[in-house]
Amino acid sequence: MDIKAFKMDGLGNDFVIIDQRTQNIDLSKDQVIKICNRNFIGCDQLIIIKKNRKLDAELKFYNSDGSPSGACGNGTRCVASFLSKENNQKEITVWTSSGVLKSNILGNNLIETEIGIPKTNWNEIPLSEDLDTKNLKMKILNKNNTEHVGGTAINVGNPHIIFFVENIENFDLKKIGPEIENHKLFPEKCNVTLAKVVSKNLIKVKVWERGSGLTKACGTAACATAIAGNINGFVEKKTDIEFELGKLSIFIDAKNSIYMKGPVSDIKNIEIKI
Repeated sequence: MDIKAFKMDGLGNDFVIIDQRTQNIDLSKDQVIKICNRNFIGCDQLIIIKKNRKLDAELKFYNSDGSPSGACGNGTRCVASFLSKENNQKEITVWTSSGVLKSNILGNNLIETEIGIPKTNWNEIPLSEDLDTKNLKMKILNKNNTEHVGGTAINVGNPHIIFFVENIENFDLKKIGPEIENHKLFPEKCNVTLAKVVSKNLIKVKVWERGSGLTKACGTAACATAIAGNINGFVEKKTDIEFELGKLSIFIDAKNSIYMKGPVSDIKNIEIKI
């Protein structure tokens, strides 16, 4: 099977995008895993674009382990840029399983997406028991086996936990990530972020994504971190979240809705033989 596809990324968080509006493609879980494998094509997530009668498109997201994902902030921004070029649109609205998302095309590959209002109740994360989501009091160990206790849980279309630490490099996220992702407290698993507050308007992060592992950036993690930082009084409602390759700007409006702004790459056409 030959598939026409595209590659894009947001700050190194990379995607294979398949436009199902122009070709009838039905991928199995094993085929999704193969496409995402770095020894084949390689990406953090695979995105399927489908027709929607009322909106610009419908999006389906898949993690690199083949599991479906409810939301993908950077992926949504990439697809918005892709779709905007079809009719020179400045506003793109798409359906996702976690809600309808609207993006503004700002020029120079800069895209802003409204992610919506976060969920902070324990049963909305979801957690397996009723706990204070502001501080789950979960224990993680740094590289010196020193214990850190904390963790703020947020759902922004998918579940996240954010640990605010003094130095993110002191922690082995490749070890901590899968342990927390698969913890019994998270029945739907979770994304794991280590965050260092630099100022009232800047947080540095490292992310372990549910179903994908370590990634260079994650849009929903940026949103969840900004909300968690604001809830804990660490940052203001407008803050930058810094990843390895750059920053995403997050703004929380008066209704508590989250806006995420940042760059996306150019579009690269690829062909997949699978």
